[in-house]
Amino acid sequence: MSTIHLDYLDRLEAEAIHILREVAGQFERPALLFSGGKDSIALTRLAEKAFRPGKFPFPLVHIDTGHNFPEVLAFRDQLAASLGEKLIVRSVEDTIKQRGLREPGGKFPSRNPLQTYTLLDVIEEFEFDACIGGARRDEEKARAKERIFSVRDEFGQWDPRRQRPELWNIYNGRIQKGENVRVFPISNWTELDVWNYIQREKIELPNIYFAHERTCVVLPSGQLLGLTEHLRLDDTDEIVSRRVRFRTVGDSTCTAAVESEADTVDDIILDLLQAKVSERGATRLDDTISETGMEDRKRNGYF
Repeated sequence: MSTIHLDYLDRLEAEAIHILREVAGQFERPALLFSGGKDSIALTRLAEKAFRPGKFPFPLVHIDTGHNFPEVLAFRDQLAASLGEKLIVRSVEDTIKQRGLREPGGKFPSRNPLQTYTLLDVIEEFEFDACIGGARRDEEKARAKERIFSVRDEFGQWDPRRQRPELWNIYNGRIQKGENVRVFPISNWTELDVWNYIQREKIELPNIYFAHERTCVVLPSGQLLGLTEHLRLDDTDEIVSRRVRFRTVGDSTCTAAVESEADTVDDIILDLLQAKVSERGATRLDDTISETGMEDRKRNGYF
């Protein structure tokens, strides 16, 4: 009997497809949380492999902070249209007005913490019982505590003590009414794995991921933040033009760029092989607020 050889990307892909099909089989109203970033774009390719030629058994859902990069929003709309799948967009701006929330202060007013309210509202609006996302265990230490099926209570809160064992790739999606499961099909992938998959599958991405000239603000830490209308700068801030790329594309007010000449996928993979700092550690300013910043947000309902 011949043995079929699978490389490691085949195995990661097969696991992710299995998880996506488990979601379709176990839940009545799932959704795929889609940011227009590389991880959620990779998830759409995996969903195509899991469900084509049929339609996806879930809509794409984007929580728009109002501080997103324009290039990413344009790509989000283009990809949703080319896939022919339903895209639901809900705005943090609207949530702030409806709930009377306070806008974040400071020079770099990230709305990331306020996304939780909008996310919980959209889950309630459409009665989603599972939300699929592109979080990976190598992003941040709080992510490493997650199960692939991460159970949230009726308030959207995450409690590590309530998470279920996942032996032999068996995923338990049984929940009570009002509860929700966050699902992470690429939890076992690394940033490098995602880029290797993008290379193999020839997946298109927003051009912000590749080296380009950009006007930036130099932070006291030496990090570079792309200049946008949402920053509250003063005369002492140093404005420079640098050749940069972004490793992640969250809220523009807290997502730093990295100096780079990598303008192809192959070059980015070479960059990552030499990188000594994690994706979020190098670029996400809001993760440095406290040692437990991400975990605190997850406990309150953040993805």
